[in-house]
Amino acid sequence: MEVLIAGSAGLEQTPRLSIVIPAFNEEHRLGPTLRRLREYLASQEYSWEMLVVSNGSTDDTAGLVVRSAAEVPHLQLIDIPERGKGIASRTGVLQSRGDIVFLCDADLSMPPESLAAFLEAIERVDIVAGSREASGARRFREPWHRHFMGRVFNRLVQAIAVKGIEDTQCGFKALRREAAIDLFSEQRLNGFAFDVELLYLARKYGYRIEELGIEWHFDDDSRVRPGIDTLGMVKELVMIRVRDAFGMYRTRATSAAPGRGDIGG
Repeated sequence: MEVLIAGSAGLEQTPRLSIVIPAFNEEHRLGPTLRRLREYLASQEYSWEMLVVSNGSTDDTAGLVVRSAAEVPHLQLIDIPERGKGIASRTGVLQSRGDIVFLCDADLSMPPESLAAFLEAIERVDIVAGSREASGARRFREPWHRHFMGRVFNRLVQAIAVKGIEDTQCGFKALRREAAIDLFSEQRLNGFAFDVELLYLARKYGYRIEELGIEWHFDDDSRVRPGIDTLGMVKELVMIRVRDAFGMYRTRATSAAPGRGDIGG
């Protein structure tokens, strides 16, 4: 794995917030995302860092991040050859330093101002899962067939792996650092179903999860390929249960029960 650091000078203390952005061939969408996040974060009082994980990109994603470092402080590029949103997210989280780790899609399909609601909610739970189905959620421009496919997949998720969570696949999630490191050290799936595995392990280890309704704007340049990726995700759902049945996950978290103290400011 090749790790390239860009623009991180001057951030000596542990940041309150680490934003991890998996990016596969995102040279066209990533620039506006970094600018929007920079503009929002510049007005916040807490410290932060951004980590973009370019995973197997064949375009100029890595180069764009390096150039953006001139405008975006505390920006870090992690360039790995392996493809998969799961491995990209895992790599970024384990390289992060923040008290709170925030997983963010490269298209930033929610307003950056929504970060405030995640930071408020993480004070009372261990994991805040952004949701397009929870109370207060709003969807924009999503084709009916994509919504239908998502609901069918969620029913499979609830039947096979994680009951009671209406949207496991939304790409925005906040985690307390202890939970983030514990779960991603154990998480193994490299594909799009890594979210399900993450939440499955969180339930298994007793972490507190809250779904947070968000304003979500559909982007038709999605990296998820209907049919091909959906079938692969179903296979990964089965693998989660198989791994657990064969004792491939720890039986409990390394830390004590949830509620392990406040998050530093």
